[in-house]
Amino acid sequence: MIDSSRRNNSESPPRPVNITFIGGGNMASAIIGGLLKKDYPAAALRVVDTDLAACSRIEQHYVGVKCFNDARKAILSDDVVVLAVKPQQLRDVAQNLPLSANGNLVISIAAGIKLADVSRWLRSHTKLIRAMPNTPALIGRGITALYPYGYPQHVTENELQTAERILGAVGQTVRILDEWRGDQLLDAVTAVSGSGPAYVFFFMQAVEEAARELDLPAEIAHKLVLETFIGAAHLAAQSSEPLAVLREHVTSRHWRVRANASKLPRVSSARSMIAMEIVAAAAGKRVSRHAIIRFLKLSRKSNRLKDLARSPRTGLAESLSW
Repeated sequence: MIDSSRRNNSESPPRPVNITFIGGGNMASAIIGGLLKKDYPAAALRVVDTDLAACSRIEQHYVGVKCFNDARKAILSDDVVVLAVKPQQLRDVAQNLPLSANGNLVISIAAGIKLADVSRWLRSHTKLIRAMPNTPALIGRGITALYPYGYPQHVTENELQTAERILGAVGQTVRILDEWRGDQLLDAVTAVSGSGPAYVFFFMQAVEEAARELDLPAEIAHKLVLETFIGAAHLAAQSSEPLAVLREHVTSRHWRVRANASKLPRVSSARSMIAMEIVAAAAGKRVSRHAIIRFLKLSRKSNRLKDLARSPRTGLAESLSW
């Protein structure tokens, strides 16, 4: 079962449970900041980070939040523990966490790490939730998918709501409640909303560069692109019409727009490439250079796409780590 309705938790103040963040990077800092803006007690928030500079920065920026370099000094038996380290660090970190036997609710925001692996590293801990936020969470406008492990047997409804309130401090949330395909669907979420901002920025960059080639001043080109994307996103959010229909409203209103749109075979190829990237990212793979080159031939060999094919990274979506 998938609950795909968007959840906005801004009207529900978080319960003052103790929360310990393992890792004090950008996403952990964003969540802490979001919670404090909602009047969450700073004394209930702790961070574990071996980087003394990071600890100092957190304690100075978030007055009242304590930072430790040893998890044994920070985690209490009833804490909610948020795993916010880089994916490649999670195994070593998890194996050394002093958790009580299924007493702590553990939320992992490490991209691409399945809950079965986290459970094994945590010595068969099952009170687990996998969460996938995205970078707009850094400004409180993110979207986070939550997959509870063994819901509602291992993770209760109250615990899932607690996780929603925590991640809801940086945006909206959706639930993934498919017991058998939860991790698979979270991989898809990672490819769509986790990597999605990269595709948006890529397209914005292309439109801005096109504006510059048309001799628009840089400042004006940048503002036009920003406001166009912001306005279009708001329109899509408020409209009940499909995206394809909204696009047709634009291309059908003026003959020149319609004519230009009809002469853009590269758009179709680029759209196909992005779709290929998303599907490949969900499967934990990268699109092959052969596939990209094949689409380049179909897209009149765009110089920008040729540069992409020659680059060391053949994918648009970078690996995600907070």
